[in-house]
Amino acid sequence: MPTLLVFCACPDAVTADRLARAVVEARLAACVNVLPGIRSTYRWHERVEQADEVLLLIKTGAARLDALTRRLRELHPYELPEVLAVEASAGLPEYLDWVAQQTRDHD
Repeated sequence: MPTLLVFCACPDAVTADRLARAVVEARLAACVNVLPGIRSTYRWHERVEQADEVLLLIKTGAARLDALTRRLRELHPYELPEVLAVEASAGLPEYLDWVAQQTRDHD
């Protein structure tokens, strides 16, 4: 199963921590890094905006992406949250196996 890195920007550390904990507890992610101190520049409703944000770097299996995306949309305060997945082309095999094991659907 491919391993994905999913980026998700949050408005603040409290939101980022809440989302990180929720997706790991639900086994939708094996690990989430919380990266504070990012500054985003983007176009929204025909205006160029800037915001200080906190970035989540979520490690998950490809099979869990749809469920992860749904959960992030449910919990995220933004009207249109960033959920951007990139496939890891390589990595330590034991780590990739761990991600797969931690995100296995246990339902």
